[in-house]
Amino acid sequence: MSQIVRRYFQAFGDGDAEAMLATLSENVEHHVNQGETRHGKAAFATFLAHMNRCYREDLTDLVIFTNEDGTRIAAEFVVSGNYLATDAGLPEARGQTYRLPAGSFFALEDGLITRVTTYYNLQDWLTQVRR
Repeated sequence: MSQIVRRYFQAFGDGDAEAMLATLSENVEHHVNQGETRHGKAAFATFLAHMNRCYREDLTDLVIFTNEDGTRIAAEFVVSGNYLATDAGLPEARGQTYRLPAGSFFALEDGLITRVTTYYNLQDWLTQVRR
């Protein structure tokens, strides 16, 4: 089951939104750091388009942890990015770079991701982009 999460992260790294979406259940729940939960694949696609407009990110040091039956998976990684376009309610974008640890948690059912929850330290990110 962890292969679907590996495909999710590979697609992220490749900038392939369609491949990312292919790993998700139609009814996926997306729990966003400091935000409201999004429901469904269409909402996730809208989120990806927004993120690709505002940020360019690479993930390194990816480590994946899986429970015994493969229905819960956690991933730890480092995000290195560029802040490309101002995101509403956040500081003005000027191409600032940032680097911070993050983690994602997944629920799986029938070979697809049904929940994605991602956490990172928003204050750390704000400090870095305000320089």
